[in-house]
Amino acid sequence: MAEWPRKPTDSPLVHPREAALDSPEDRLAGTSPEDQQRSRGRDAHARYAWREAYEALRDAGTMGRLEPSDLERLGEAAWWTGHLAESIGAREQAYAARVIDAPRAAALLAIELARNYYSKGDVSVGGAWLVRAERLLRDQSPCLEEGYLARMQTVVAFEVRHDNRAALEYARRALDLATTFGDRDLMAIALHDQGRIMVSLGDVAAGHALMDEATVAALSGELNPFATAVIYCNTIDTCVSVGDYVRAREWTEGAKRWCERQAIAGFPGMCRVHRAGILRLRGAWIEAADEAKRATEELREFNARYYAAALEELGTIRLREGDLMGAAEAFRQTREVGREPEPGQSLLYLAEGKPGAALTAIRRALDDPALDPPHRARLLPAWVEIAVAADDLTGAVTAAEELGTIARAYGTAALEASAAQARGVVTLARGDAQAAAVELRRAAHLWQDANCPYEAARARLTLASAYEGTGDAEASCLELETARSVFERLGAQLDLRRARARLDSLRANSATALERVTRTFMFTDIVGSTGLIEAIGDEAWTDLRAWHDRTLRSLITRHGGEEVDHAGDGFFVAFATPDSAVACAVAIQRTLAEHRRSHGFAPKVRIGLHAALATRRGEGFEGKGVHAAARIAAVAAGDEILASVSTLSDTTAVSRSAARSIRLAGLNEPVEVVTVDWRA
Repeated sequence: MAEWPRKPTDSPLVHPREAALDSPEDRLAGTSPEDQQRSRGRDAHARYAWREAYEALRDAGTMGRLEPSDLERLGEAAWWTGHLAESIGAREQAYAARVIDAPRAAALLAIELARNYYSKGDVSVGGAWLVRAERLLRDQSPCLEEGYLARMQTVVAFEVRHDNRAALEYARRALDLATTFGDRDLMAIALHDQGRIMVSLGDVAAGHALMDEATVAALSGELNPFATAVIYCNTIDTCVSVGDYVRAREWTEGAKRWCERQAIAGFPGMCRVHRAGILRLRGAWIEAADEAKRATEELREFNARYYAAALEELGTIRLREGDLMGAAEAFRQTREVGREPEPGQSLLYLAEGKPGAALTAIRRALDDPALDPPHRARLLPAWVEIAVAADDLTGAVTAAEELGTIARAYGTAALEASAAQARGVVTLARGDAQAAAVELRRAAHLWQDANCPYEAARARLTLASAYEGTGDAEASCLELETARSVFERLGAQLDLRRARARLDSLRANSATALERVTRTFMFTDIVGSTGLIEAIGDEAWTDLRAWHDRTLRSLITRHGGEEVDHAGDGFFVAFATPDSAVACAVAIQRTLAEHRRSHGFAPKVRIGLHAALATRRGEGFEGKGVHAAARIAAVAAGDEILASVSTLSDTTAVSRSAARSIRLAGLNEPVEVVTVDWRA
C-alpha cells in the first residue's frame, strides 16, 4: 500500500499550479470595476465556486487584460461549468504568456489543452499539445510536471490507442513521480489508473484493490475536485464494463450527489450518461431517456466520447421500447460522432427482420483487435442471439463459450447471468430443452438479484420455450405471464407482443383465453380529414397521414402504449397507467403544435382518455370501458385532450379544466369529463 503524503496545507511542497497562481498580483485588490471583478473571481476560484469564478473572471477579461494566473483560473472555471471553447481559449492565452519564462507552468497548460482537445475528439490537435508538453519538459530536471505528463500519456494509451501494457507503464511512472514529490492528487489518480488498467487486463482482484485505495482518498475529501471527479467517473465506467452493476449504481448515486454539491456542469453530463445506463438496467426507461437527452445537451460541445455514448444509450432505450425509428436515428447520430453503436445497431437489424445484416454487423464489431475482454462481453450476447436467429449454431456456440470464459475470469453476477443465458439459448437451439431450462432458470435469478428486470424477463421468455420443449405447458405459461407483466410495465413493446402471442397460442383452447384487466384507453382521430383530402389532394394526404402515423406511433411506443388498432386516421391504444396515457396525449398535442409552428401545418387531432376494467381477448379489448373511451374521443374538439374525471383522480401533475357532465351515445349514465391543458 502506498504511503500517502500529508495534506498540501501541511506540506512544504507546493503543487506547481498553486505556485503559478500564488503570484504577487493575486494579493492585490484594486478599487476599479475590473479589479473588483478580478478579486471576486480569485476568491470564488479559491472556494471552488466555479460558476461565480467563471462569470467574474470572464467579465474582468472583457474590461481589460487578464494576468496569466487569472487566465488559468478562468480556464479551469470555464471547464467546470461546461464552457469548453472558452476554457481552451483562456488556457491557450495563458500558455502563450508562460511559454518563454515559465516552461514548466506552460507544460502543465499544454497537458490541460491536450486533454481538452482529446475530449472534443480532435485527436491530432490533442496529440500536438502533448508533444509540446514533452518538448518543454525535455531539458528540465525531474519534476512533478513530468508526472502529470505521464498521467495524460496513460489516458491516451488506454482510452485512445487501447494499448493497455503501455498505459500501465505510464501509470506506474506517474505514481513514482507523484510519490517522490508528495502530490496526493496525482498519486490517487495514478493508483486508480493502474487499477482500472489491471481490471481490463483480467487481474480483477489486484486492480480493484488499487482502485479502492484511491477511492478512500476521494471519499474522505483529501483530494481536489478534479482528482475526485476522475476517480468517481472512472470507477463507474470500470464497474459497468465488468458487469458490476450494484457497485456502479452506488457510485453513480454518490457521483450525482457530489456533482450537485459542487454545482458544476461538465462532469454532471458525463455522470449523467452513466446514470442513464443504470436507470435503464433498473427498468426506469423514461427517466433514463430524460437523463440521456440532458447529457447530449450538456456534452455536445464538451466531450465527444461521452456525447456519443449518450446518443448510443438513447438509441438502446428506444430499441428496447420497440421504437425502431427512434433507435435508428439515435444510432445514426452516434456514428456521425465517430462511435459504432454496437451491439445496438446489430440488434436493430435483427428487430427489423434482417438477421443476415445483423450477423455481418456483429461479427465486424467483434473483429476489432483493440477490444479487451469486458468490451467483448458487451457484444457476445448479441452474437449468440443473432447467430441462433440466422441458423449459425457454430457461431452461437463459439460466442457462448468465450462469454463463459470471460464471466469466470471476472466473476460478477451480471456477466455470470449473461453467460448462463447464452448457454441456455445455445443448448435450447441444439434441442436439449431440459438442460437449457437449468441454465435459463439460473440466468433469470441472477438477473433478478442484480436488479435488471428487462434482462430477467428476456431470460424467462426463453425459459418458457424450454419448458414448452419439455412438455410442461403450465410452467411455460407461468414464465410467459411473468415476462409479459414486466414487459408491459417497462413498455417493451416488441417483447410484449412476442410474449402475448405465445400466451395466446398456449391458451387457444382453454378457459383462460379471456382475461379481465384494468387499462387506460386512448382513442385519437384527425379532425376534418375529409375536407383535408379535398383541399390538398390524395397524394399529399397520403404523405401527411404517413407522417402522422409515424409520429404518433413513435410517441405511443416511447410512453409504453400498446397499439390495439389503427383504423382510418385514428389510433386505439391501451396504457398500463393513467399517468403514461396522459403523458403520451400531451406529447402528441405538443409535437403537432411544434410542427405547426416550424413547418406551417400539422393536422388537428382529438384525443379521448378513459381508464376502465375490460376483457382482454387475444390482442384486443372488449367491454363498456372501451366504448366509453371511444365516445369521449368523439366528443373532443380538434387539439383537445378530453378525459373522464375518474381517469385523472390519482393524477395530480396535470392542469385541467373544471369538470362537466356529458351524455355518451350507447351509455345510460352521464360521464364527468375534463379538458387536459396540454399547453400549461
